[in-house]
Amino acid sequence: MARFADLVARPDDEIPLDEAALLIAARARPELDVGAELGRLDELAGGCGEATFDGLTRRLFGELGFRGNAELYQDPDNSYLDQVLRRRVGIPISLSVLTMEVGRRLGVGLDGVGMPGHFLVRHRADPAVFLDPFGGGRRLDADGCRAIFAGLGGTGWDDAHLAPVGARTILTRMLLNLQGLFLPGELRSAAWVLQLRLTIPGLPVVERLGLARALGSLGLFGAAAVELDRVADELPDEEAVTVRAESRMLRARAN
Repeated sequence: MARFADLVARPDDEIPLDEAALLIAARARPELDVGAELGRLDELAGGCGEATFDGLTRRLFGELGFRGNAELYQDPDNSYLDQVLRRRVGIPISLSVLTMEVGRRLGVGLDGVGMPGHFLVRHRADPAVFLDPFGGGRRLDADGCRAIFAGLGGTGWDDAHLAPVGARTILTRMLLNLQGLFLPGELRSAAWVLQLRLTIPGLPVVERLGLARALGSLGLFGAAAVELDRVADELPDEEAVTVRAESRMLRARAN
């Protein structure tokens, strides 16, 4: 967790998205060799016949057949970059991260697009061109993106849905996806997801408070108490007293 916290504390454009995403996977599989997986991304890029946008999409989605796992969408493995590399299936955001990071190795600039309900990729050199990795790498224009949004039941379209998002936002969304899969049933897995979310800077105080309390409800009393104390330091005195009392109670239970 310390390495992940170190990476996400950097300026957004200096966060190595590939390594940070693999560190999420490594919390699920502690034996995962992150360095070896980064090497596999290097190999993917090396196998592209052309270091171009066309060469990238042809290699990943044509030759190798990366696609969305519509059949088992809720499988957590779809969110782990190492498993996406192995199985060549995933969900929109994990496939987008893969595409962006292979593209970066080729010098093809791609941005993540956090459209509600369906993550996409935008061609940095031609911002009118979008890519749907979940849909097998199909190219879209803005109208095509809106059609996906509407098809998912989205209402109240805003052109801001197609704005690029940074690495920290992408990692947060990956963790939120996992949190939604693990709660309320898989408490052990949910605990490490919550802990990783708490390392990401910029989380609103009210959200951090909720996450800290969730850790306590999962039985991680000591970790929850530490987070509650941190939150209390940023609250008005009256609210801080209540939160510190919660922290003391949790510490007592931890002992």
